[in-house]
Amino acid sequence: MGVKGFVEGGIASIIAGCSTHPLDLIKVRMQLQGEASASTQMQKLRPALAFHPPNNTTNVHVPVAPRVGPVSVGVRIVQQEGVAALFSGISATVLRQTLYSTTRMGLYDMLKKKWTDPNTKNMPLGKKIVAGLIAGGIGAAVGNPADVAMVRMQADGRLSAAQRRNYKSVMDAITQMSKNEGVTSLWRGSSLTVNRAMLVTASQLASYDEFKEMILAKGLMKDGLGTHVTASFAAGFVAAVVTNPVDVIKTRVMNMKVEPGAAPPYNGALDCAMKTIKAEGPLALYKGFIPTISRQGPFTIVLFVTLEQVRKLLKDF
Repeated sequence: MGVKGFVEGGIASIIAGCSTHPLDLIKVRMQLQGEASASTQMQKLRPALAFHPPNNTTNVHVPVAPRVGPVSVGVRIVQQEGVAALFSGISATVLRQTLYSTTRMGLYDMLKKKWTDPNTKNMPLGKKIVAGLIAGGIGAAVGNPADVAMVRMQADGRLSAAQRRNYKSVMDAITQMSKNEGVTSLWRGSSLTVNRAMLVTASQLASYDEFKEMILAKGLMKDGLGTHVTASFAAGFVAAVVTNPVDVIKTRVMNMKVEPGAAPPYNGALDCAMKTIKAEGPLALYKGFIPTISRQGPFTIVLFVTLEQVRKLLKDF
């Protein structure tokens, strides 16, 4: 039964990840908007105790690139890079879902079966959240190399031709990172990935179960497609609100290019968050929220609707 939960979750996650990959790519591109101008602005900031600013920092105007919405970003990608660019890094998505989502879905299912009250057949919300935190954290640690590769492959098109990494596949990306930046680069931003995955899994899986149970308990709908779609969309919205700030920081840390002998753009998650807020404002942490919810909603719907159907197909195994 334990292995069955991993198989069911893995199949549903891969289908959901591939079907919503273009939306995820647009989200990553939007989260990186303004990053270059942010680093330039940080270089121009005066020290807090500087009474007399140097002449070269007086009245310096730093141009900020205009921010565009998800539709404009998508259209620009198609115009400049072609339709196929919307699926850049899809091999990394498949590997990521195979490692990360299969692990978290399977572990959550195991913990849910273990902690469910045998008499009431229900599990308290608190235990659902704890199960999500545990499953998400372990899954993220396993899948982090694929996550780093996916972010880089998705973001590569926004760089100039000279700066592009031009990874041929997810395995090529992992091989090049290991060779050029060391094996530890595969777990760059892992603390952020783990934190985000814990929040995603706890908010997404726990809220789906809670919304579904509430709908069925109040007799609003029967246990069918309508219930699954409603509960999964609500769960997707909750997950997007909770995780977007961590996702923005994770994307920027994973995507940063560290030149040999040069200081990295960010010295960790907290440094990235502070630089982002100082240069772009607190709302920058919700940059890409529209494509996040646009992707999280369909992803969660496809994930749970597919999961419910896979469970029906495999119920006799």
